Amino acid sequence: MRIHIIQHVAFEGPGAIGEWGRERGHTVMVTEQFGEGRLPVLEDFDFLVIMGGPMSANDDATFPWLAGEKRLIADALSRQKAILGVCLGAQLLAQALGARVYRNSKKEIGWFPVRLTPEAAGSRLFSGLPAEMTVLHWHGETFDLPQGGVRLAESDLCRNQAFEIEGRALGLQFHLEVQPESLEGLIGNSLADLAATGPAVQTRDEIRASVHLAQTLRPALYNILDRLAEAAP
Repeated sequence: MRIHIIQHVAFEGPGAIGEWGRERGHTVMVTEQFGEGRLPVLEDFDFLVIMGGPMSANDDATFPWLAGEKRLIADALSRQKAILGVCLGAQLLAQALGARVYRNSKKEIGWFPVRLTPEAAGSRLFSGLPAEMTVLHWHGETFDLPQGGVRLAESDLCRNQAFEIEGRALGLQFHLEVQPESLEGLIGNSLADLAATGPAVQTRDEIRASVHLAQTLRPALYNILDRLAEAAP
């Protein structure tokens, strides 16, 4: 299978998603938007992965390439490609489906739990996953549930943490893909976020102290990715 990953900044790479692709023997290609990479055409991939980034999904004026990326996501949806959006990627996926992206009431930065919704039990992507998982959050914005979306997970401060469309497109507001080395890159390049205060903003030391959780999340991530791969055309 041909997987294409869109990466927005150097310090938010695919992490364990890329490792999964290589372990499964898939072809993995990457567009680096921060390096003026070229977006693929629909015929070039079966599975599209959209990573996170510090910019907003609404920042088209500052980052003109966002408009083209949203068109690609919409076209991939219409062609029933498999799609995974992570953090900013989830917001772009929701926006491509007509949903609103806006500032969340509180920032979530650090390791905090998400709870699966009752609908997750019937989801082809989330069924069988733990009812609660402690995952890495790094966001200040959220999105409305798009039309046709099924909400799969929530947290105390953010209602829409995960949603799916027809079992082939998935938006994750949180990070299952993070690895120890990528976490250090995220910390080092996001000091302004860590200077914020709030009920769900951890310090650098607190975030580093829970890095072992990255390994415990890998089975859930691989399970989800395998199921998305099965949905690819």
